[in-house]
Amino acid sequence: MDYPILYRKRIIPDECVQLRDDRILFMDDRLIITEWKALHPKPDLSSGFSCYYLQEGCKVSRFCRSDDSLLYWYCDIVDYGDGIRDGSLITTDLLVDVIVRPDGTLRVVDLDELADAFDRGLIDDRQLKTSLLNLNHLLKRIDNEGIESLAEPMRRFYSKT
Repeated sequence: MDYPILYRKRIIPDECVQLRDDRILFMDDRLIITEWKALHPKPDLSSGFSCYYLQEGCKVSRFCRSDDSLLYWYCDIVDYGDGIRDGSLITTDLLVDVIVRPDGTLRVVDLDELADAFDRGLIDDRQLKTSLLNLNHLLKRIDNEGIESLAEPMRRFYSKT
């Protein structure tokens, strides 16, 4: 199977970056699972795994320390546009993120960036609505099923630490 070339498009700052070092581990019509090294490693963040939920408008990532233990879950609210086209998948970050710590505490971040981007005309009505609806869907799913249900497809690729 030929895997697509992955791109991450950000609105703030305006950039589109090929994720050259992300390695696709699994792909079907609903999911893409990748393993990656941090673009900008930090003392507590070394690498991770991501699950692109192609029909749900989110990307759930397992952020790992250098010993591969879980730092936290990071959920990006995204838009996949038209999906895979011309051998590429562009994932547009719709600014809002959800962080879930190992103890289960949850934090929604960057709602101010979403409002700012809308005020500045960087996103349109459709993107604002998509971001909020995808966030709502993700929060309901985490509340009803827990973050582990979203992590399940990645589980076979990492240790249980």
